[in-house]
Amino acid sequence: MRNLFRIYLEKPELAGIALLVILTGIFEVRSNGVFLGADNVRGILGLLPEVGLVSIGVTVLMICGEFDLSVGSVFALTPMLAAVLMERDMPFLPAVLIGLAVAAGIGFINGVITLRFGIPSFITTLGMLFMARSMTVVISGGFPPVLPDELPTWLFTQFIGPGGLIRVSFIWFVAIALLVSAMLSLTNFGNWLKSTGGFLEAASSLGIPVNRVKIICFMLSSVLAGFGGLIEVLRLGSPLPSIGEGLELQAVAAAVIGGTALNGGIGTVLGAVVGSLLIRVIDNGLVLTQVDSNWFKFAVGALTIFAVVANARLRRAARGIRIETRA
Repeated sequence: MRNLFRIYLEKPELAGIALLVILTGIFEVRSNGVFLGADNVRGILGLLPEVGLVSIGVTVLMICGEFDLSVGSVFALTPMLAAVLMERDMPFLPAVLIGLAVAAGIGFINGVITLRFGIPSFITTLGMLFMARSMTVVISGGFPPVLPDELPTWLFTQFIGPGGLIRVSFIWFVAIALLVSAMLSLTNFGNWLKSTGGFLEAASSLGIPVNRVKIICFMLSSVLAGFGGLIEVLRLGSPLPSIGEGLELQAVAAAVIGGTALNGGIGTVLGAVVGSLLIRVIDNGLVLTQVDSNWFKFAVGALTIFAVVANARLRRAARGIRIETRA
């Protein structure tokens, strides 16, 4: 038992993985084998990158000890701006880069205001949530712009692999997840980030540029949200101003379910991926098992509360065992 607690303290995402396996088994049985069928798996993995990218950015920021509630609005603003620019004959790549640059700028503003004026990031990004959503509607002119026909959408939307099981966006998602994971585990910046979130005063006394670390994390969160929005718009073929509504809460839920600590310092990219996959599995599984889809938010909310309570108790127990072992 003590070994299990130690493993959990080092790998907080394991609880989410165990729950994912259990729910997959339940939905597979209740759907009479349809849940793990090729077509259904293709659908789950095809939608995963959009919420998954946002969850990775939010998770990194939470590890750093901050929150970002504006990611859902940035998710909509970035592709809307790119689409408006492309409608005015700007090439695809420059339009996308400008959209992502605006997303990075929003993250920078969130970070500077939070740190410069000592405002809780929850309040700063809540204000930005409304501002970015308003800008999305304003620049759309009330009507979604029409995307040009010659866009290289295949770079994100085409299905590849055996039986067309995987969408190209999933490859982007995996590559980004691996890069961010490597940053957290293999670089000094990753160590600075965890120290900033878990031991802020100690990190400052050691000379770690905590403000710079946090601002970079705010920017990363916004950029990943904007990129996720671009993928969704290219998949749908239309930049709707309403996309991403409520996504910020799903991203926070995915981070928490994946083992990220609310007070910072603990969390992994794998945990964010597992949490995002759990949300997609619950959404899809409820539909396949003919449960009223209105129960989806209830299920995610209940799972989030359960994850917070369970993680807190397990961490206390694991730390207690570690202290006893040292004594």
